[in-house]
Amino acid sequence: MRRIAIPVLLLVGVLVLAAAALADPGDKGKGKAQGKNKFSFKLVNTDNRCDGSGAWATLNETRTYQVHDNGNGTFRLRRVDKGTFTTLAGPSPGNCPANKSKHGHLVRAGVTGRFGGYLEGTITGGTFNKQATCAAACFTDEFITAFFGAGATFSCNSNSSDCKFNFNYTASNRGANRPRLLVRHWQDRGKGAGSMLQEVFHGDIANS
Repeated sequence: MRRIAIPVLLLVGVLVLAAAALADPGDKGKGKAQGKNKFSFKLVNTDNRCDGSGAWATLNETRTYQVHDNGNGTFRLRRVDKGTFTTLAGPSPGNCPANKSKHGHLVRAGVTGRFGGYLEGTITGGTFNKQATCAAACFTDEFITAFFGAGATFSCNSNSSDCKFNFNYTASNRGANRPRLLVRHWQDRGKGAGSMLQEVFHGDIANS
């Protein structure tokens, strides 16, 4: 799922996302506020396979950052992603040894579906500025730098047990997704980051 602050070596599945483009939010990079300390942005990304070998889909999403003040100088950041995906031809997203559940091997181009999920961790060493703006694409690193300052650190970017995430992708067996898919639900969930990462893959989006 969609460029996230987490390096490739930390989360290699749905969390390893490279920016392909940015859909203009029409608000000069600030994003649409949806209540207290909640900020939404429209993004276009690519999503990598569970082994990090390359992109399997293009994602169009709404990304919402929710900031909670812990009252001790740290902040809890929850990033919620929702949107649609369109597959790229090649190995399927769940086709790797780490996935012990039922999965396929290949996915054809043009399969469409929906995805949703969250990433949550703790920000330290920063000062929250709710009036901040993102100069360009507001991916996780850019959001933290813009809204908390260059010195802020995020627990999902380090060796930490504090981070947690869960993303799900589902494709129907109707319309343009015919002929029927072999597997049509993929999940990437886990906790921790870096050396403390515990990541579990389930299922796949695959036609063979």
